[in-house]
Amino acid sequence: MTETAQKGIVQLSTQDKVLDGRQITVKGKKLIAFGSCSYLGLETHPALKEASKEAAENYGTQFSSSRAYVSLGLYDKLETLLGVMFNAPVMVSASTKLGHLANIPVLVENHDAVILDEQVHASVQMAVQLLKARNITVEIIRHNRMDILEEKVSSLKENHRKIWYMADGVYSMYGDAAPLKEMMELVYLYPQLNLYIDDAHGLSWKGLNGSGMAKTVLPRHEQIFIATSMAKAFGAGGGIMIYPNDDYRRKVRNCGGTMIFSGPIQPPILGACIASAEIHLSNEIYKLQNELEGKINYFIQLAQHLELPLISRNNSPIKFIGVGKPGIGYCMIRRLMEAGYYANLSVFPSVSYNHTGIRLPLTNHLTFEDIEGLLYTVAEQLPLALNEEKFSIRQINRAFKIAV
Repeated sequence: MTETAQKGIVQLSTQDKVLDGRQITVKGKKLIAFGSCSYLGLETHPALKEASKEAAENYGTQFSSSRAYVSLGLYDKLETLLGVMFNAPVMVSASTKLGHLANIPVLVENHDAVILDEQVHASVQMAVQLLKARNITVEIIRHNRMDILEEKVSSLKENHRKIWYMADGVYSMYGDAAPLKEMMELVYLYPQLNLYIDDAHGLSWKGLNGSGMAKTVLPRHEQIFIATSMAKAFGAGGGIMIYPNDDYRRKVRNCGGTMIFSGPIQPPILGACIASAEIHLSNEIYKLQNELEGKINYFIQLAQHLELPLISRNNSPIKFIGVGKPGIGYCMIRRLMEAGYYANLSVFPSVSYNHTGIRLPLTNHLTFEDIEGLLYTVAEQLPLALNEEKFSIRQINRAFKIAV
């Protein structure tokens, strides 16, 4: 982080007086922003902005009370709408991380075991650390390896009451999806296996009512638990926890540490969340999804045409172009910024050392011309950066196991 900050690649600040979702100004230079996770562009939607202003006017900028004492009535309206959206009991928290910290220590009991996908989000891994103080078995397996998961479940099932597999619905670095159907098959095969899915990056752009990647594939089931985020494509802020029944929801509501001791979602954000939920329950959500899908497909087709090392070619809005070593990544981000594009650098420890890449979330704010300009710039500059670092496309393909 120190090195990338010194190179002017991370820990930057915008200088804009007004943001439109498409451009940011950094160090006096206008950049097309390929760094936002607000995939549907809802953060600038007039309904969300108006609802936020109205809530601030009516309730102030904060309602400073633990939900264990009293909640602003907007919570009830929001959770009712989300219950319809997901067709399941839900509870919201001030962030997805705080939701995990409420959920995991309560749901996982002392005679259980936990298996983590090695790429599950850091916020899940952080919550799981609390279990180690209770001597709960925690294992980590290679990414998306269902054969290894089944082996672990088979070895743990005799000595543990429940086994929890924790994974992401859509992974935040490469944009690849979990093998949810295969995971569900294992749930049917092993009654002790429970799935705990962080679907923060799968919400809104996918599924009925924008209910997300995990909810689209996984049924409502007593062994399925989903947490997701309103701070990404949902366009607002806070976390959502989705339960198979009201008993689990009540248990976490009563016993989850952050439900007792942490602050609430503040009125302006609650107002925006309600407005977004109403959009999700309308036909507008499908128009927004279709618009984004067109841009995702265009990105994939053009990247393939330009023979760029695109790591995941599925329909998620997170795109990742592999570059191999950190030095190439630094060089590419600098070159892209000089050409007028902002992109995320994914470098160790977010990814392994030789899996450095350019992470490119797509949003509805971006135009087809923006995508075309970015990809042609990458195609032009990558060979120059590789030559500078004495590396090759062949070595990138080998590092990421890309078949050519």
